[in-house]
Amino acid sequence: MGPVRGFKRRRKLERKVEGEGVSESSEQEPVDWWDDFSKRITGPLSLSNGVDKFESVFKVSRKTFNYICSLVKEDLLAKQSNFALTNGKVLSLNDQVAVALRRLSSGQSLLNIGDSFGMNQSTVSQVTWRFVEAMEKRALHHLQWPNTENEMKEIKFKFEKICGLPNCCGAIDTTHIMMCLPTVDPSNDIWFDREKNHSMVLQAIVDPDMRFRDIVTGWPGSMNDSLVLKNSGFYNLCKKGKRLDGKKIEHSEGSMLREYIIGDVGFPLLPWLITPYPGKDLPYSKADFNRRHFATRMVAHRALARLKDMWKIVRGVMWRPDKHKLPRIILVCCLLHNIVIDLEDEVQDEMPLSHHHDVDYRQQVCDSVDKKAFVLREKLSLYLSGRLPP
Repeated sequence: MGPVRGFKRRRKLERKVEGEGVSESSEQEPVDWWDDFSKRITGPLSLSNGVDKFESVFKVSRKTFNYICSLVKEDLLAKQSNFALTNGKVLSLNDQVAVALRRLSSGQSLLNIGDSFGMNQSTVSQVTWRFVEAMEKRALHHLQWPNTENEMKEIKFKFEKICGLPNCCGAIDTTHIMMCLPTVDPSNDIWFDREKNHSMVLQAIVDPDMRFRDIVTGWPGSMNDSLVLKNSGFYNLCKKGKRLDGKKIEHSEGSMLREYIIGDVGFPLLPWLITPYPGKDLPYSKADFNRRHFATRMVAHRALARLKDMWKIVRGVMWRPDKHKLPRIILVCCLLHNIVIDLEDEVQDEMPLSHHHDVDYRQQVCDSVDKKAFVLREKLSLYLSGRLPP
């Protein structure tokens, strides 16, 4: 799945935001919607002040907020709704987007969001779900695998710039989304993961800018990383030669280095998925390879940590979630994560860089090794250590 790229495309988005008047709805919005809306906020939210007040509430800038409104406007205003504040005022387009973004970014309960914004719990729930459905329909172009040679070339260049890995196209990692399910129900055992939590797995392949390029979610926490990968569409595309089948690098001794992604030891070593060398006290070339590999794949750890830090609904424990709706909520949070990157939102610059997204989860280990991949990793290790000519 893939994002908007390039200066021209970005300017097109900005012109759309500036020119469409996205704060319009079926009724005229105030000149400054935020000034009016902020007066209705109660509780802790009303204590926010200063120039970042808007950003502190919604975790996005006004520019990004307006762009998101432009994406979902048609769907949210397509049919009349009875969504209203407790004082009877009908929710505008901006009001609906604000409620949904606050629910997703804060992870607070429906009760808390309703109390803060002056509406009942059912309204918060319905508005958020309508927003999720609209984003699924209108924002998928922000999460796609690179579809041009130039786009992939830029990704490879940026990955190599991190720590020298040539022809690398992505970094893969998984994280767990906590769920609160009753243990008395035997049917919930499948969601019980190795750390004794009920969880849903999110697998993500990330580019050097921490943008999600492919995600898989919905599988229960009891499945290990390797099994989730092998049940993914990405895995099947790679097996059929329809993914990671682009330009190869030729070494002077005649060997070819194909496109690949990198992952930790929880994944199998495959011709298109390079994992680090297992064990300790490794020879220099292998230890150096592991160091470079680790430094490069940190981008995936940071992306998942940033996702959970900005969109806290997937960081906390989902209380008795609908297992069919939760994957869609996760997807929309990933779309929002990418939109912040695509629009170069300044809010992301204020976020601390962390790589801790699955705290207290032990490292999984997969022993599956493809012989061709073993040889490829050896040659890549020798090349990086300078013992194999380029």
